[in-house]
Amino acid sequence: MAASLGRSTWKGHLRVSLVSIPVKAYTAATSGGGEIHLNQLHRDCHHRIRYRKTCPVHGEVSSEEIVSGYEYARDQSVVVRPEELDQLRTESDRAIAIDVFVAPEAVDAVYHTGKTYYLLPDGPAGAKPYALLHRVMGEQRRHAVARVVLSGRERLVLIRPMGRLLAMSTLVYESQVKAAEAFEEAVAAPELSAEELQLATSLVAASCAEQFDLGRYRDLYTERLGALIEAKIEGHEIATAPAEPEREVINLIDALKRSVAEANGVAPKKRKKPLSAGRMPKRDARKKKRA
Repeated sequence: MAASLGRSTWKGHLRVSLVSIPVKAYTAATSGGGEIHLNQLHRDCHHRIRYRKTCPVHGEVSSEEIVSGYEYARDQSVVVRPEELDQLRTESDRAIAIDVFVAPEAVDAVYHTGKTYYLLPDGPAGAKPYALLHRVMGEQRRHAVARVVLSGRERLVLIRPMGRLLAMSTLVYESQVKAAEAFEEAVAAPELSAEELQLATSLVAASCAEQFDLGRYRDLYTERLGALIEAKIEGHEIATAPAEPEREVINLIDALKRSVAEANGVAPKKRKKPLSAGRMPKRDARKKKRA
């Protein structure tokens, strides 16, 4: 079974105080992300635009000729070799060091980067402490904030139970996120009537799902892009679907009532369209004609 998991992206220890659990990390993202990536082409001949790595002295160079370095003065650099970087890393760099356990809602989603790894015990020695930590975190409803070195940089991560696994998601630091308070002055605080609050509460209650299945959502844009590309390969053109017109909203109360009715599966009553100036109902027009 382990062979089907693919290659792990990180290997080390998950540490809680003096307890050390050998683990391996596997990226949760699928290869390519299921997206379609377009290339940049020359407008006239449709050949791909290529970006070549060049040296001002030697011209184009291969990857084997490129090294890492630091420019400490204009046109003056020192080369730093990979083995020298490895010597700088300590054993703590190969560990996920849990700092604190927190409630699930303690870390807001704004700090998530969207990159998640699945942590698995590495060998029989890690099976029991891994299972123990997983069970306690689940029963206590706790997540863990930790630090780990990934791709040569120290990252802040959140570890949480997910099914039978422990999942590790990378976070951004607070200093890297704009505070919401800075934007609150731009949001007005209008008075809300009791009827508006009651209707909005009913709408949310009617739209709730006891069981949520993320799998029912599909990447419709990628599907349409794939269909467009297939059609162009076959020499066809795709007709643009007409945009769905925005629903006419008379006022907030009316919109809430109609939304609640639709959420509850009740067909909303058709509203009579207001007559424009100088226009008479058809029935009245016929009566006037007979007169």
